[in-house]
Amino acid sequence: MPKTIKILSTSDVHGYVYPTNYSTKENYTGIGLLKAGTIIKQARAKAQPDEIVLAVENGDLIQGSPLTSYLAEHPQAPTAFLTGITSQIGYDAGILGNHEFNYGLEYLRAAEADRNYPLLNANIDGAEAEQIADAPYRIIEVQGVKIAILGLTTAFVPNWEKAANIAGLTFHSILTVAQDLVPKLRRQADVVIVAYHGGLEADPETGQPTEAATVENEGYRLLTTVPGIDALITGHQHRELAGTINHVPFTQPGVRGSYVGQITLTLDEQQHVRTGKSTLLPTADVTIDPSLLPATQLETTVENWLEAPVGTVTGADLQIHDPMQARLHGHPYLTLINQVQMDVLGVDISGTALFNNEITGLSPHVSMREIISNYSFPNVAVAERITGKELRAALEQSATFFTVQAGQIVINEEFVKPKLQLYNYDVYSGIDYAFDLAQPLGHRVTKLNYHGHPVTDEQELTVAMNNYRAIGGGDYQMFSIDKVVKQTSETIPNLMIQYLKDHNPYHATEPNNFRVIVSNHDK
Repeated sequence: MPKTIKILSTSDVHGYVYPTNYSTKENYTGIGLLKAGTIIKQARAKAQPDEIVLAVENGDLIQGSPLTSYLAEHPQAPTAFLTGITSQIGYDAGILGNHEFNYGLEYLRAAEADRNYPLLNANIDGAEAEQIADAPYRIIEVQGVKIAILGLTTAFVPNWEKAANIAGLTFHSILTVAQDLVPKLRRQADVVIVAYHGGLEADPETGQPTEAATVENEGYRLLTTVPGIDALITGHQHRELAGTINHVPFTQPGVRGSYVGQITLTLDEQQHVRTGKSTLLPTADVTIDPSLLPATQLETTVENWLEAPVGTVTGADLQIHDPMQARLHGHPYLTLINQVQMDVLGVDISGTALFNNEITGLSPHVSMREIISNYSFPNVAVAERITGKELRAALEQSATFFTVQAGQIVINEEFVKPKLQLYNYDVYSGIDYAFDLAQPLGHRVTKLNYHGHPVTDEQELTVAMNNYRAIGGGDYQMFSIDKVVKQTSETIPNLMIQYLKDHNPYHATEPNNFRVIVSNHDK
């Protein structure tokens, strides 16, 4: 019987260990690392004598949920909680994701401390010296088969991350690194697997570009320009994908442990790959293996922490009932974030985004749960000194978010496919402005006033935003780190908590500084 290799992977778990999205204390949602880990453990237990089972954790593990927010905010908490679980699951390798860097290298080292498997990375110079990766690749010999796993991380991290969080590191395109290493691994191993925390920049079936060719997502170019790869694990884009590119099977298993990627390779008698196929294994109906349940009350502690009251709200409704309307007209919840950013930075213009459609806003009695669940990123607030021309350019970029179809305003497909990018549309406070979607792109801002006067191109303005936007994230090239004049040390969620405590009760107001029209017809 020919041997088979089953390659299982998780990616973009984002700290969702338990089957809950934390929307309520009793919430149950069929997701999470424990469910995904159960699939991996069961696959190992059921493996046939001629079947080799490998497992890879493909990055973005330690940031993104209320649980990981708690771990990051409480020094006495078990920082390495997640890697204690992944070690119980039995991964053969882990990969660095871009969000692994969000809390800095010291935190990353602590969070990954309890691993019993190597962290692999080949395209970040300094990763091993900084002790955030163990090796560029790993070669495992099982049943006489030598299997190489090469670890790669999206090289776009410096475009998003605070410089202090990646000090001593240099990121390289995965293409140049793979072109060098894959042929070497090919000579040393029978099978070469690439685990890449990054995604696909082209349609896997047609090869048509789905985004600009940058170093953020290079998976398609990797498989069409670097021969010798037998399987590719991807992630980062939160997509649910399984297929082949250039006859090489690949997977991308969604987000929050909702799926496990599975690639099955069949070998010939010379231990070369004869066939390969890929699929996604849903976790929703999986019963968690009791042996994976941590012997700790951490989850109960986190749930109780989330229930703590922050403050009360009067006036306008801060709950979001229609995300599209919130983006079209502004919303008191977004106004609150802008007020927080303006208050702490001492400015009177601010922009923020409604990151996704899961955001529900705040109730009249605000809890920690509402703040942490709605604002799940550890962003800090940043003030940049820019010109009126640059502010207008930023608004024009936001205006590309909308398009008109059959007389209705809808989201531009470029913000939906291949990856949902709702976080790349900003709503501003402190200015009066308007978009006319009947106008061509780049000419949609038909009104831009500050303190009752039109903004001129040469006018200097100080604008608050989060650090992701401040370094140009989301193709906001008019913003850059050299324009920063002030930033906070505290994260925006913590700033929101303190602001609501200091302004209790907080009186919410409806924004009226922004309009979206199509010609002269209000929408």
